[in-house]
Amino acid sequence: MSLYDDLVNKKKKLSLIGLGYVGMPIAVAFAKKLDVIGFDLNAEKIALYKSGVDPTGEVGDEAIRNTSVEFTADESMLKEASFHIVAVPTPVNDDHTPDLTPVESASRLLGGNLTPGSIVVYESTVYPGVTEDVCKPILEKESGLVCGTDFKIAYSPERINPGDKVHRLETIKKIVSGMDAETLDNVAAVYELVVKAGVHRAESIRVAEAAKVIENSQRDINIAFMNELSIIFNRMGLDTKSVLAAAGTKWNFLNFTPGLVGGHCIGVDPYYLTYKAEMMGYHSQVILAGRRINDDMGRYVAENAVKSLITADKPVKGAKVAILGFTFKENCPDTRNTRVIDIVNELGEYGIRPLVCDPCADKNEAERLYGISFTPFDEIRDADAVIIAVAHDEFRECPFDKIESLYGPGKRVMVDVKGILSREEYENRGYLYWRL
Repeated sequence: MSLYDDLVNKKKKLSLIGLGYVGMPIAVAFAKKLDVIGFDLNAEKIALYKSGVDPTGEVGDEAIRNTSVEFTADESMLKEASFHIVAVPTPVNDDHTPDLTPVESASRLLGGNLTPGSIVVYESTVYPGVTEDVCKPILEKESGLVCGTDFKIAYSPERINPGDKVHRLETIKKIVSGMDAETLDNVAAVYELVVKAGVHRAESIRVAEAAKVIENSQRDINIAFMNELSIIFNRMGLDTKSVLAAAGTKWNFLNFTPGLVGGHCIGVDPYYLTYKAEMMGYHSQVILAGRRINDDMGRYVAENAVKSLITADKPVKGAKVAILGFTFKENCPDTRNTRVIDIVNELGEYGIRPLVCDPCADKNEAERLYGISFTPFDEIRDADAVIIAVAHDEFRECPFDKIESLYGPGKRVMVDVKGILSREEYENRGYLYWRL
C-alpha cells in the first residue's frame, strides 16, 4: 500500500512545519481530508490557534475553531507523521543574499524526528538545487537515514497570495515534483485531495524550484517598468494612471501598475535567482535593474512628499505627516519586508517623524521588527500632508470628510501612492495631489 493510501485511510499522518500565512491554510485544507499535525516553534502563535484565533486572517477564526489540525510546538510529535510539508520563510540578508537559515533549521528539526518511509516536501521558495544540495544532506545527517532508501524528498512551491480571497490553495494549479516517479505519484495524489485546480507535474525538483523563483521575478520586472514609467511621466507632467488607462485599451497590453514592492515573495525571490546565477558565473542585468528601481521607490515617494510640502509653503523639518498603511500589501496584516518603512526612514532624513496608521497590520510585529507604534485614525489631527501608502479597503472606502478631518490649516498635501482616490475630485477641492 502506498503512503497516499495510508494517509487517506488515516493509518498515517501529515505534518505541516511552519504555520504562517502559507503553512496554516495548507494545514487547515488538508485536515478536511487527513489527520494533520500543525507544528510551529512560536508557542504564542500555537496558543492562539488552539484558542480559535487566526492571527494571519487567512482563513478566519471560525475555520481555526472548527479545524481538526493538532496544533503543537512540540517537535517530538512530528515522529507521528510520515508525510511532511515544510513551509517556512526564505528571506534575504541585508546584502540581498539568500538567508537559508529558516529552511536549514526546519530541516535539522525535522531530521531529528524523521521516521523511515517518510516523504518530505519543501514549499519554501528557494533557488534551484537547495532541496537536493542543502536540505537533503541535513535531513540525512540529523536522522541517520539515507535519502532514496529510507525516505524521499520532493518540492511543491507555494503559490498562496496573502490577503487574496479569490486565488487560494484550492483554486491555484499546484506544481509538484519528486526525486523519483513513485514519490511524484504520491505527492501529486496527496495535493490533488485539496487542490481543485489540479497539479502540474514538473520533470524534476530543480525545474519546480526554478519555476517558482521566476514567477515573482517576472512580476517584479513588470512592476519595475511601471515604476520607471511613473518617474518619467512625473517629469513630463503626465498622470501615469491616465496613460496606463489609455494604453490598456489595447488587447495585449499587460495590466501592471506602479507601486511599492515588498513582502516575502516579489521583493525577495529575484535575489535568489540572481544569487544562483552569480554562482554559475552570470551577472544578471535585467532582473537586478528592476530590483534597483523597486527598492528605491520608497525614497522616491518620500522625496515627492517633501517637494509637495515645499510647494504648499509648509515647513519641512518637523512637518506633521500621516502615513495611512504600513503592511506590504492591501488587506493583509503582514508587515514583513514592507517598503513603507523606506518612506518612514527617508522622511526621517528631513526631520519628519510621521504618524503611522494601519488598522489591518499586526501591531506587535510592526513594533518588534521596526519599532513602529501605530496611531489610531481618529487621533490624527492637524496634518500638513497625508500619504496613503497601502490600498486597504478601509482607506478606499473612507469618505472625503474623514480624510479632510486629518488636516490642519493651510494647503492640503495628498500623496496617494496607489492612486485609490479621485485625482480630479481632490484637486477641485484645492488639494495638492500627487501619485505614482
